Amino acid sequence: MEQDRSSQSRPPHVLVFPFPLQGHINSMIKLAELLAIAGFKLTFLDSHHNHERLVKFNNIAAHFERYPGFQFKTITDGLPLDHPRSGNWFLDMFEVMELKMKESLKEVLVNSSPPVDCIIGDGTSAFALDVAKELGIPIFFFCTSSPCCFWVYHSIPDIIQAGELPINGSEDMDRLITTVPGMETYLRCRDLPTICRKLDIEDSIIKLVVKQTRKSLQADALILNTAEELDGPILSQIRTKCPLVYAVGPLHAQFNTRLNAKHGESYDHFSNTLWEVDKSCIFWLNKQPNRSVIYVSFCSITSTSREQLVKLWYGLLNSKTKFLIVVRPNSVIGKDGEGEDVVMELMEKSKDRGYIVNWAPQEEVLSHPAIGGVVAGVPMICWPQFADQHVNSRVVSEVWEIGMDMKDVCDSKIVEKMVNDVMVDRKEEFAKSAYEMAKVTNQCVNVGGSSYSNLDRLIEDIRIMSLKTHKK
Repeated sequence: MEQDRSSQSRPPHVLVFPFPLQGHINSMIKLAELLAIAGFKLTFLDSHHNHERLVKFNNIAAHFERYPGFQFKTITDGLPLDHPRSGNWFLDMFEVMELKMKESLKEVLVNSSPPVDCIIGDGTSAFALDVAKELGIPIFFFCTSSPCCFWVYHSIPDIIQAGELPINGSEDMDRLITTVPGMETYLRCRDLPTICRKLDIEDSIIKLVVKQTRKSLQADALILNTAEELDGPILSQIRTKCPLVYAVGPLHAQFNTRLNAKHGESYDHFSNTLWEVDKSCIFWLNKQPNRSVIYVSFCSITSTSREQLVKLWYGLLNSKTKFLIVVRPNSVIGKDGEGEDVVMELMEKSKDRGYIVNWAPQEEVLSHPAIGGVVAGVPMICWPQFADQHVNSRVVSEVWEIGMDMKDVCDSKIVEKMVNDVMVDRKEEFAKSAYEMAKVTNQCVNVGGSSYSNLDRLIEDIRIMSLKTHKK
């Protein structure tokens, strides 16, 4: 009897399991901490490789000791520790990773004490669904890509069946795609995710992405990093396939709202980066006027060619606007070390106008008065390279109207013109749209807002679900 009472009174135990990439870890560790603030016991299950990097570049032990019920556990990602993990490695190695991680996940869950009441898995790791069902544990999937891209991935078989894929050459790129419900008026061939540019519609990577996306809809619920006001029409479409969807974003803004309320404005936020941060860029930004700097950053896995980087740099230089560029080590492709050499060369040539670092504290940069981000009310120029970026850039330019889409182009003159449009010639037009977007976004994540209320609902639903599990 005492054991029954104890199990019913203990807090819910949630296991959060991100796919082993920086962007996925970034948002899911924030969600995990928000659940810890709500009093949940949390297990954050990461790969050995990424956890070592988290420990190396962040003081995670000191940060999370304030949550007695928060623990980190690690499993293999299926790759040797010396694997470079660069480029599209996770697509090439997914089958190996899935087999190894699936076994390890099951072992962690079986041996967990107290038992795990709910899994929050990564939508990219839909294999976690099999383990959850086998062990009878409820599972929610956190989809770290945008809702629009998630919906496009889901719709790929319908696009193919309608004969709208494959794409028939460059002249076909501006043709509208009519078989993605809710996006018929603005989604073009060139806006589809990069995997859709393959001529072989039976390609294994296309099949893998569709399988993962559709399988994730079988979870008990989906969690999305957006707000009802930002992606309402697409959320309605997704709910036709998975009725229980929690839109709790933008998560970094929700995170800041809740943490400031609990710990105060002076709270030192956790960086959770997998690379060494160069904070010298903040000191440089401190010397620049408000909204005078353009921030350029590639994602955590994208590589660029030496030629592309040089064209981008010349466009920025000719625009007369100051700029901050993040270029990850080994991310510039060139012959015989030329990639790294060009970064040093550009740094020297642009030291009066620009600043280049290997890795920046991105959230701190985006909220800096010299730059700002969407939540801060500053427009964007999108140069999509990979994954959901092609869909997102179209939404930014055509739906939200808070920026420009530089898709499929790398020309210094176009870079120069777009930078001048956003920073000078059409500055007021874009600033107004971005300000309105920021206003809506900030309302969403504050008390009474849609995302704030949805996170409260998620927390309460997990509590209720856990009580039912305890009674069993």
